[in-house]
Amino acid sequence: MKKFFKEFMLRGLMCMGFGPIVLSIIWGILYTCGVFETLTGVEVVYGVLGITLLAFIAAGVTVVYQIEEIPLLYSILIHGATLYIGYLTIYLVNGWLKNGILPLIVFTLIFVFGFFLIWAIVYIFIRKDIDKMNKKIRKG
Repeated sequence: MKKFFKEFMLRGLMCMGFGPIVLSIIWGILYTCGVFETLTGVEVVYGVLGITLLAFIAAGVTVVYQIEEIPLLYSILIHGATLYIGYLTIYLVNGWLKNGILPLIVFTLIFVFGFFLIWAIVYIFIRKDIDKMNKKIRKG
């Protein structure tokens, strides 16, 4: 388990710098589109810290797929639940998602759809690679 904790930390530390870059691009687009004119210092601090934490968690939690004792379905559920709780918490703390049942439902539906869409795409590509390998094995 110590090995997986170290891997979690390493993955998180390697990728957490990308969060603020993405946030800066999003803020730049929103500013250009006239969504806001300025950000307060507190908004910037909360935004940068929150998105850095999200990037750290999102990258680190992928270590769950390396733990062979956990079935793939459980790994997917752990990954999804961790991301959902992380995103939801940071979005609420930063005021990026309004408090209320309707915004929560919309966020949840979009998150679940996006998560499973990404997994479906990954599955298709993995399936194609496996089929190619099986054909090579049969020929060889």
